[in-house]
Amino acid sequence: MTPPKPTPRPDRVSLWRYLRLFRHDILSAQPARLYRAWMAEFRTPFFRSYMCNDPKLIDLVLKSRPDDFPKSNRIREGLNPLLGDSVFVTNGEVWKRQRRIIDPAFEGGRLRDTFPAMWQAAEAATARLHAGEVEVEEEMSHAAADVIFRTLFSIPIEHQTAQAVFHEFRAYQRTQPILNLAAFLPLPRWFPRLHRRATLRSAAKIRGLITEMTTARAAEISAGTAPDDLATKIMLTADPQTGQTFNTEEMVDQVAIFFLAGHETSASALAWALYLLATHPQAQARVVAEAATLPDQPDFAAMSRLKFTRDVFRETLRLYPPVPMMVRENACPETFRDRPVAPGAQIVLSPWHLHRHERLWTNPDGFDPDRWSREGNKTCARDAYLPFSAGPRVCTGAGFAMVEGPLLLAHLLRHWQFDAIAGDIPVPVAHLTVRAANGIRLRLTKRG
Repeated sequence: MTPPKPTPRPDRVSLWRYLRLFRHDILSAQPARLYRAWMAEFRTPFFRSYMCNDPKLIDLVLKSRPDDFPKSNRIREGLNPLLGDSVFVTNGEVWKRQRRIIDPAFEGGRLRDTFPAMWQAAEAATARLHAGEVEVEEEMSHAAADVIFRTLFSIPIEHQTAQAVFHEFRAYQRTQPILNLAAFLPLPRWFPRLHRRATLRSAAKIRGLITEMTTARAAEISAGTAPDDLATKIMLTADPQTGQTFNTEEMVDQVAIFFLAGHETSASALAWALYLLATHPQAQARVVAEAATLPDQPDFAAMSRLKFTRDVFRETLRLYPPVPMMVRENACPETFRDRPVAPGAQIVLSPWHLHRHERLWTNPDGFDPDRWSREGNKTCARDAYLPFSAGPRVCTGAGFAMVEGPLLLAHLLRHWQFDAIAGDIPVPVAHLTVRAANGIRLRLTKRG
């Protein structure tokens, strides 16, 4: 069966109608023509935006001249209550300093160091499941949060804490659209940003939890008792240019994005992957066959055996990219496809539309993990695949995610069979990440 896809809006709607649709769900707020267009212009009374699906324009913005296309502050308006000045929203020298401190913790060698913790989280996730109907988004949120706790702070997620993290992150991402009203209107700095009370409350609870963990880790570092995990590595790393480390507030900002990027996005991808495997039994059987080759103890080298499982995860990220849109702002006059683009315009790069572009991909809406092993797909994989962005701002945790995803899928499928429930088809919606409007329910059976 063809994986579910949101119904697009009519090609022409009023600005007010568009804003209402956008605030509800950014995917169904877009017209169907964007799945074929190389570029589209949208006008509001205050600014213009240009969605770019042309691979040459994407390369220009993300790789060739990234400093001329900083992240849009309009995106920051919506995310500020949770992320503060995290690496996800900053620009310029602030961002470069943050990346100099963060990147060493996610280098290749560190993946091997964190692999046993990922393995333990995968085993725990497998053990928590039960036979019958299961809401897998909730379960994958638990699993992804457990991975983050174990790799970042060397602690397994405790049940009470886990529930708080799940509910607060879910409440935040469901109440906070990617762009809030302040992103559309030229409000002065002193004007209230009109965040929903529930959004502010959830953000404060999440940041409070992170502050407690970060403060405790700083005390352990001072006492010489801190474990050698990602949090310790980042907190001890000094900027090679200035010699400065993150203070507590800065570390809270960074951990907030680690949770958002490593928890919400991973949970989204894993849940959709399980749904796709449940609706494609032959693909599920191939993952099970690969999973059977895994040893009983953590072995990083065993990941090389999960080639098809890795391609399933890649294909899931193509069909359901957790972060569906990215927004940049041009700092100087530009010409895109013979059209002048004034400084200050919003440059929208949409992995959601790019990954399903009808003029770039064969069978763009179909689930086809084997496409990743076909020679003819290499151009698309290079030019039209952005699950982790690209260029200098590529997600620092991309390698981490591409180990975590296949590993958890292999563990889960080795012990459980996942089947779709007749008539229960999840509808993708996007706020901070691409989720199902009413969750993803599957029927689980224990394998013999």
